[in-house]
Amino acid sequence: MPPTSQRSASPSQPSGKGEVSDLKAQLRQLAGSRAPGTDDSKRDLFKKVISYMTVGIDVSSVFSEMVMCSATSDIVLKKMCYLYVGNYAKYNPDLALLTINFLQRDCKDEDPMIRGLALRSLCTLRVPNLVEYLVGPLGSGLKDGSSYVRMVASTGVLKLYHISASTCVDADFPALLKHLMLNDPDAQVVANCLSSLQEIWSLEANTSEEASREREALLSKPIIYYLLNKIKEFSEWSQCIVLELVSKYVPPDSSEIFDIMNLLEDRLQHANGAVVLATIKLFLQLTLSMTDVHQQVYERIKAPLLTQVSSGSPEQSFAVLSHLHLLVMRAPMLFSTDYKHFYCQYNEPFYVKKLKLEMLTAVANESNTYEIVTELCEYAANVDIPMARESIRAVGKIALQQYDVNAIVDRLLQFLEMEKDHVTAETLVLVKDLLRKYPQWSHDCIAVVGNISSKNIQEPKAKAALIWMLGEYAQDMQDAPYVLESLIENWEDEYSAEVRLHLLTSVMKCFFRRPPETQQALGAALAAGIADFHQDVHDRALFYYRLLQYNVSVAEGVVNPQKQAVSVFADIHSSEIKDRIFDEFNSLSVVYQKPSYMFTDKEYRGPFAFSEELGNLSIGVEAPETIVSSQIVEANDKDLLLSTSEKEDNKGLSNNGSAYSAPAYDGSLSLAAPQVQSDLLSLDAPLPSHTPQTSLAIDDLLGLGMSVASTPQPPPPPPTLKLNAKAVLDPNTFQQKWRQLPVSVSQDASISQQGVAALTNPQSLLHHMQGQLIQCIASGGQSPNFKFFFFAQKSEELSIFLVECIINSSTCKAHLKIKADDEGSSQAFSTLFQSALSSYGMH
Repeated sequence: MPPTSQRSASPSQPSGKGEVSDLKAQLRQLAGSRAPGTDDSKRDLFKKVISYMTVGIDVSSVFSEMVMCSATSDIVLKKMCYLYVGNYAKYNPDLALLTINFLQRDCKDEDPMIRGLALRSLCTLRVPNLVEYLVGPLGSGLKDGSSYVRMVASTGVLKLYHISASTCVDADFPALLKHLMLNDPDAQVVANCLSSLQEIWSLEANTSEEASREREALLSKPIIYYLLNKIKEFSEWSQCIVLELVSKYVPPDSSEIFDIMNLLEDRLQHANGAVVLATIKLFLQLTLSMTDVHQQVYERIKAPLLTQVSSGSPEQSFAVLSHLHLLVMRAPMLFSTDYKHFYCQYNEPFYVKKLKLEMLTAVANESNTYEIVTELCEYAANVDIPMARESIRAVGKIALQQYDVNAIVDRLLQFLEMEKDHVTAETLVLVKDLLRKYPQWSHDCIAVVGNISSKNIQEPKAKAALIWMLGEYAQDMQDAPYVLESLIENWEDEYSAEVRLHLLTSVMKCFFRRPPETQQALGAALAAGIADFHQDVHDRALFYYRLLQYNVSVAEGVVNPQKQAVSVFADIHSSEIKDRIFDEFNSLSVVYQKPSYMFTDKEYRGPFAFSEELGNLSIGVEAPETIVSSQIVEANDKDLLLSTSEKEDNKGLSNNGSAYSAPAYDGSLSLAAPQVQSDLLSLDAPLPSHTPQTSLAIDDLLGLGMSVASTPQPPPPPPTLKLNAKAVLDPNTFQQKWRQLPVSVSQDASISQQGVAALTNPQSLLHHMQGQLIQCIASGGQSPNFKFFFFAQKSEELSIFLVECIINSSTCKAHLKIKADDEGSSQAFSTLFQSALSSYGMH
């Protein structure tokens, strides 16, 4: 018989089933003992209980024994007991009742540390049935002589509010917190009171006008200055809370703005990055309406931000760098001389390097482009492939900004000679974009691109770019038809639908430029495309086929028209999203580079969420469950290829009620291909006339599925929005709301020629909008640019709409930016506002 292995007992795992029972018995023995060394024994047992609890072992059976053993003056034992009680009380409310007596007793202990710990544990129980036991200790704690106890009590009031809001308000705790905030000598107590009051009054403001007034009172000048004068006494976290509050304050004049900024000037040199960023946010918010001073703020905050980037951990550097990135994107010229600070260090993580590359791209101008591109070219040879890719993209973005294009194009073409797959792939994509913007460089680029073998390009985007150039510049690339033909021969091996789509279009372009050499390749491409299972690919192939069948000249005009150079490429983020991110400065929105609702509100279904979903779509291989049955696809394709008269002749009843039984492509496709090609490309054959039957066939081709007789029902009219005819709003409230509310709608509207003519007297627009129950609170500007601020109020509601309207009389356009208390009705108000604006000058 093998010897029994001896396993040593582990403090984190019971060695047997009776371990917890043994602990319970030992604790019971020590509960009433006052012998020397008892506290040490209790400590050992408490440690075992806590360790078991930490690894998920149920030790709730020793609850009463733990409570009995807590009758001691040993603060370490108290802490472990409170930790145990807090963990099990919220899951076992009945057990929590056993703790009330000893916690209330400890709240009256002589030691302020024990009083504070007991009060914190009492508030942490979060059991609704025990709220009446919290009121007394919290009231005593707010008046305690120890600052530690008052600090715990001021936070405990907020916990009580979340358990039972009515109990908290009825006990008049918010008023006690306000008194404590304005009179307590301890800065941490003041900060905790402020934090609790902000949350309580923000939640209460929805139902109580008094709470709403109290919340507004926090932004009064006496309280703001009181907190600012104590700013140096607060901890870093408390300073951030105070600075966030001050950023919502609207000073009445510029002198007060300068006073606040001078008072907080030294906070920019603080060692804590959060304090520096909170101060910067405050400075930027205060000077938004002062253009010159706002620019000076940018100059002033550069040095503190760059210092924070170079110090601390990579994660901290990334957070600060994200905010610097936002500022650089808003004012790149102010940072153009500091571009060397954005050079990448060898030991930085990739996420920091990528952000720096974006900033180098943004600050590039005529004076520094050569140095920046030279640095980026060094990164392109990096062994880190993602870094090399991002560097090449950065070089291309700078080229698209029209800075020193000649030298940059030469650098990009040199990348193609490096014979590195990832470098070649990224460069091909950029060369395609450059040729779209600078067609004059086609000769130099095509000369180099023509030497690249398509067999060496594996990445879909790069292969698609090469195919695009083969079709777009087929007349300049001698081997273009034959390269395309070899790619079509390997159609079945090409897994990327994006490449197959480009291949169809390029072979059509090549056919119109060099018909004899491309005729056979085009027929094979269309036949393969029609048989393709990807919806977009076979739809495009069918479209090209019917287009050629209808009229070759029209097909050439559709597929290969005269093109204009692209002037500006679309930005990933709209200006509205960038403005919202800036409004949420010093938050995760800046790090994620998206407004908070995009990553917090899963139920949001607005335009931004929709565009984000579209951005995630890509053309690729379908999942098995999304592949359509081949018989269905073949039947649909055959149906599309039949003319209307053929359909009438083939109509007949079958078991399933369909008009006909479609033949399969599988066996006959390869044999019929030459015939299909000759049918498709017999250009000398008479073309069918444009008849109503052809129109129906095109409708069928595009999948419209509508009969001529049927007309769609108009959508129901949107619910009308009624406005308050007696809406009133003072300028200070308008400014405060404008600063606090996010942008709900940002769009352009048109103004009639009569309206532009009437703008010679801007007051006429104010009277016109007043007739539509929309009031003007401020206006300014001169021809051709006028700026107006309007507001309106919902009828029978307190919801306010704020509008910034910038009118350009030379273009007859107005840019609207709307903010609202009720974002759900913003679009309806936008429609009403645009209707009122379009009728201006018509009477």
